[in-house]
Amino acid sequence: MTVQRPIKSVSDLVSAGLATDTAGLDAVAAKYAIGITPHMAGLIDRDDPDDPIARQFVPDVAELVTTPEERADPIGDLSHSPVEGIVHRYPDRVLLKAVHVCPVYCRFCFRREMVGPQGLGTLTGAELDAAIGYIAAHEEIWEVILTGGDPLVLSPRRLREIMARLAEIEHVRIVRFHTRVPVVEPERVDEDMVAALKASGKVTYLAVHANHPREFTGAARKAMARLADGGIVLISQSVLLKGVNDDVETLASLMKAFVENRVKPYYLHHPDLAPGTGHFRVSIEEGQALVRALRGRISGLAQPTYVLDIPGGHGKADIGAASIAGGDGCFTVRDWQGGEHRYTPSGGGD
Repeated sequence: MTVQRPIKSVSDLVSAGLATDTAGLDAVAAKYAIGITPHMAGLIDRDDPDDPIARQFVPDVAELVTTPEERADPIGDLSHSPVEGIVHRYPDRVLLKAVHVCPVYCRFCFRREMVGPQGLGTLTGAELDAAIGYIAAHEEIWEVILTGGDPLVLSPRRLREIMARLAEIEHVRIVRFHTRVPVVEPERVDEDMVAALKASGKVTYLAVHANHPREFTGAARKAMARLADGGIVLISQSVLLKGVNDDVETLASLMKAFVENRVKPYYLHHPDLAPGTGHFRVSIEEGQALVRALRGRISGLAQPTYVLDIPGGHGKADIGAASIAGGDGCFTVRDWQGGEHRYTPSGGGD
């Protein structure tokens, strides 16, 4: 079925043939935003009840089930936010969250309590001034990571303005964008947008978020090529998701697709403890086994780093390596500063 406009409501889902039994979906929509671009809607196999594209974007009543260990702010953004729009967790880099809307709303999103039409919104002019001022005042900041929300929902004009302001800050050398747009709305990635992502004296990286090899449509491949040809360095981020990519064949195909499109595999995220996302989470042991299986199956060029964002704002840990120990649902994770933290996916943590 061809979908002509974005899907933003339960009634839109029904009209697009993506929902028939709507019992409970209105309650999901009241809590969490719905958003599916026509491009993504066109990829969904409506005859497959387990379609991996649908699973990522079509709401499910399972999202109403919240478990005790889940958190509204699972990776501790708010505890490291000195001013609105800034997260300063690591010494040499900050997140700049200029916008909190997305072209699609992933059902597993770790910021699902903050994004969407009822979320934190776009920074006001005064808030953006304060955020840029914070970056300018902290000379240790070497990298600025634009995330949100999805920064590429901003117009090229707005993106140029932000990049021009960052260009004036000499100690910022790297600007990184985290986005789904090249995959879910590839038509937005035109020459004007590519040019807007660059600034004099800065190197621009762009992390492309994709979770299944079917997301690499012809249009998505052209969008990535346009970015790479325009001088943007491309890296990847994916989330390990039950029912989407939690088998070695799918994961291997996904990582190869990144490499074939000049996107260096970077992060494979263990699912965060966001509310209502338990049906997406695999165990750490399952994830480690998948990553081990990848090592002997595909090129080193295609190997991602398997990471866990430690609840409470302690940063990322490479859980495919020696920074995690334990088993049977009880782990000790070592953060980048050497601190140790309990991680118990079935009940709490510090």
